[in-house]
Amino acid sequence: MSSNVGLSTPRGSGTSGYVQRNLSNLRPRETFTPYPASLPAHRQRQPNAEILEHDRLRQIEVQVYDLRDKLEDEGIEEEEIELQTEALRRKLSDEDERGGRAGGGSGGKSGEGRGKGLKVHQVHELAKAKIEESERLRRALGIREDYEEGGHWKGREERLREGVREEGKRDGGGGERERY
Repeated sequence: MSSNVGLSTPRGSGTSGYVQRNLSNLRPRETFTPYPASLPAHRQRQPNAEILEHDRLRQIEVQVYDLRDKLEDEGIEEEEIELQTEALRRKLSDEDERGGRAGGGSGGKSGEGRGKGLKVHQVHELAKAKIEESERLRRALGIREDYEEGGHWKGREERLREGVREEGKRDGGGGERERY
């Protein structure tokens, strides 16, 4: 055999002497961090207000168009159709504005479940719903708005360092006086 690999002779071993690599042997991985420690903290993606407004207006126009289509199929005059569609448009706009202010501030039933009926491609609506959900959770748990994750440990570590510094100053200052 070449390079001292395997059996010197396959005689009496019950094998052909063919040497294979052990594919089930796992080599130890190099130690690595899955992400660099210098990454900034997670920030919630902010929704684009223009896109949200566009989608809101689009939903109103879809309902207005459905009414217009229904009225045209019934053979109603164009002027009457315009009056009814304009009235519906105003009514839906007013309801949406009133509902938007009440749902955003009260946190009642109108704001709940807002993200449940959204599709995956409605990124801005999902982001807005997630922000509202996080805000409700923060208020429910009594978490301050200026809360920083890990802030408790940072403050505790800083107090410990200050204590060590103060103790070192006291020990260093007292020892010098005793020598003289």
